[in-house]
Amino acid sequence: MNTGENEQALRKIMDLTRLGSILVLGLHFYYECYRFFVFLAWQTTLTDRILTNLVHTGLFRQFAYAKALALVLLIISLLGVKAKKQEKLKTKTAVSYLLVGLLLFWCSGALFQWELNDSTLTIGYLAVTSVGFLLILTGGVYLSRIIRTHLNDKDIFNRENETFPQEERLLENEYSINLPAEYYLRGKKRKSWINIINPFRGVLVMGTPGSGKSYFFIEHVIRQHIRKGFAMLVYDFKFDDLSRIAYNTWLHNQGAYENPSKCYFIDFERIIHRCNPLEPASMNDITDAAEAARTILLGLNREWIKKQGDFFVESPINFLTAIIWYLRKYNDGEFCTLPHVIELMQVDYDRLFTILRTEKEIEALINPFVSAYLNDVMEQLEGQIAAAKISMARLVSPQLYYVMSGNDFTLDINNPEEPKIVCLGNNPQKQQVYGAVLSLYVSRLIKTVNKKGKLKCSMVFDEFPTIYLNNIDSLIATARSNLVATTLGIQDFSQLKKDYGKDQADVIMNITGNVVSGQVNGETAKHLSERFGKIMQDRTSLSINRTDTSISKSKQLDTAVPPSRISSLSSGEFVGMIADEPRLRIELKSFHANILQPILHKDQKEFAISSASAVGKQADDAAIRSVYLQLKQEVEGLVDSEVERIITDPVLSINLIKK
Repeated sequence: MNTGENEQALRKIMDLTRLGSILVLGLHFYYECYRFFVFLAWQTTLTDRILTNLVHTGLFRQFAYAKALALVLLIISLLGVKAKKQEKLKTKTAVSYLLVGLLLFWCSGALFQWELNDSTLTIGYLAVTSVGFLLILTGGVYLSRIIRTHLNDKDIFNRENETFPQEERLLENEYSINLPAEYYLRGKKRKSWINIINPFRGVLVMGTPGSGKSYFFIEHVIRQHIRKGFAMLVYDFKFDDLSRIAYNTWLHNQGAYENPSKCYFIDFERIIHRCNPLEPASMNDITDAAEAARTILLGLNREWIKKQGDFFVESPINFLTAIIWYLRKYNDGEFCTLPHVIELMQVDYDRLFTILRTEKEIEALINPFVSAYLNDVMEQLEGQIAAAKISMARLVSPQLYYVMSGNDFTLDINNPEEPKIVCLGNNPQKQQVYGAVLSLYVSRLIKTVNKKGKLKCSMVFDEFPTIYLNNIDSLIATARSNLVATTLGIQDFSQLKKDYGKDQADVIMNITGNVVSGQVNGETAKHLSERFGKIMQDRTSLSINRTDTSISKSKQLDTAVPPSRISSLSSGEFVGMIADEPRLRIELKSFHANILQPILHKDQKEFAISSASAVGKQADDAAIRSVYLQLKQEVEGLVDSEVERIITDPVLSINLIKK
């Protein structure tokens, strides 16, 4: 520790050294301009004797020796200068003084080459050399006043200090999603890889509109998983953006599957394929019917999601469950389709309750409705049933009836013998109606694929909140062992909370192992910032007062990616955290990088889904209308034949209701 006495002694030594520099320079002047000083009578016997002795030392043997010694002593004296720091003083200013001073100091000797009289030569040489000496002294003092600690005034948002090392290795396996990226580390751009080596732990992709979550990420998932032989479900909110990518990738990679694979599309406006989501073979017991009923009604009435358990929410669900299961049991499910369910619900109560009472498995479900009808509690009955009838009536459409009554393919997409790529197309202008129907497709498909011994499967949901899946958290939690990878795309956590309720949204947010986010704001940005954790960052503080300058440096843990940074991400710039697995542990799980879009093969022709090369002839209006009328006639025929059978059978006639 330095004491005041030591500092004072050091200052005296520096002053003495500087004085020695001036003395040597003065002797140099006296020797080189001796004739002028003699002319001024500034010469004595003593000075001549001293000068003679100095000459014998060799100090004046060469013209530059004494000047060099004076300069060295001056530099030594400047090394110990402790001047008051000036925040605005720049190195460029100090260096300029030094360079000009050195130039004048050394080049002043050129005056001796000119033809000048002694007076002019001496005065000129002394003036130029002295000015150079003073400029060197001034520049050295300025250098000591400059704050040598690097305060990066250009990085006002602390971007450089918030950078951290990221995974630069390509870690690939048969299931992985690998995204090339680049990131900044201490001001340098570096190449990296975002390696989602275990997509079965769930992938949550977030980003406001235009952040690039579909273009930079979801398209990667579709292409890479199809190339690796995954069966796939693609929920395409803006059909056919993602479906076209899935279809063309499948066309060029059909060899990735051991058995012949097929690609199917469900779209209610440009009909290509038909599929019955209530296929009898996939409905093994009444709980399947109950789940289907809950999915379709909650999809049509999103406000019911937060009111599950209420009387006027559960009653319509029970009523619809009874209708579905009755048609599943009737004639081995011959008419078990959603259009038949909708039409059967519209039958008058006398005939409807009469035929439903013949099925013992749904007796407990329909008894409250029958009792209310027989006891003329019509207000309650209409409140219970009308909600279901009104909701389901929104699905009455020839196109919907046509698509949901066909059997072009089954929903077991990960069947090893017949792997499938299935694309479900929605329309943003009709998302509430189409979304409810597509929710039923997805719900039934999840039940089918989440089984052991199946092919690896990838389920990709763009704009996930536009459909309702009551058991999506269960799928992410339990399907990992069955090789089912789930990718959910949302715009913001608040959107998910609005459509699914806070509890369900929290579960989905916290249960996913891999999180990728573009620009998001508010609560979502805060949640992600906490999830990414903290890193060690440098801190520098500068304190200047009238007598001293204090600079302190420290390191402290601070947020790796603050909420403000997440709120200002550019399109294609993502932050996130990936999950590893026991066989391949990843130390650097967090990332903040720009995802690089790969260069696609331009030589591969891209086919449109509507072309003849896709899947064949599209349905015409006449065929659609014909199926629509046929379904209505089939329900009428079913009701008439069943009522007639009940009337003629003495055992069943006790179920007859007539008011």
